[in-house]
Amino acid sequence: MKNKPVLELKGSLLTLMVLNLFNSDNEVIAKALAEKISKAPDFFQQVPIVIDLQALEDNPIILDLSELIKLLRTYGLTPVAVRGGSIEQNEIALNMNLGILNNIKSQTSASQLTEETKIAVTPEILPTKIIRNPIRSGQQVIADKGDLIVLSTVSHGAEILADRHIHVYGALRGRALAGINGDKKAQIFCQQLYADLLSIAGQYQVNEDFPNDLIGKSAQVYLEQDNLIIKEL
Repeated sequence: MKNKPVLELKGSLLTLMVLNLFNSDNEVIAKALAEKISKAPDFFQQVPIVIDLQALEDNPIILDLSELIKLLRTYGLTPVAVRGGSIEQNEIALNMNLGILNNIKSQTSASQLTEETKIAVTPEILPTKIIRNPIRSGQQVIADKGDLIVLSTVSHGAEILADRHIHVYGALRGRALAGINGDKKAQIFCQQLYADLLSIAGQYQVNEDFPNDLIGKSAQVYLEQDNLIIKEL
């Protein structure tokens, strides 16, 4: 019998919450954070979070990153990485056991392709993942690069994610996150809305913010000018 390997390292698609900062005053940040977390305190406990500093590049007031990291930990969040920071901020992050992620502005976007290149690209057939059985509490189902179709129910404590659209032909509980790689045209459809959290391309709402008259109804969720819209089908 061959010996089993001791360990394995491989890439994986994980869901991370991103804290986009537009103000470098930690007192202002603390107040806004307290208000946000108070709406769903259990949801934010021990949630891994990336601190995105890209919007602060031209801000004349330098953010005290070490104090911010301590603040996030005080609220039960778990900072895991920094994106878009200065050399000094990255050093602080490393000293506080955080990782450094690439600045997304430095990555080549589809809009930077030449017209000739766009014409030469063959349209990609995106896969669709179909789940026929109920998704139980504690399960996470991901549709990489395509749509996710659930032909049953999603339980509280479950999480479903898709690069594009999510369709649930039953009761949607738990968390549903569509457009997880930034597709703002992604949508969520369900026959019965009981979700704990809904998200499109990083814009989210928790159930305390859902319109009361839509609970238990068939619903459509989409983005309109970066605002999450939930309406009855």
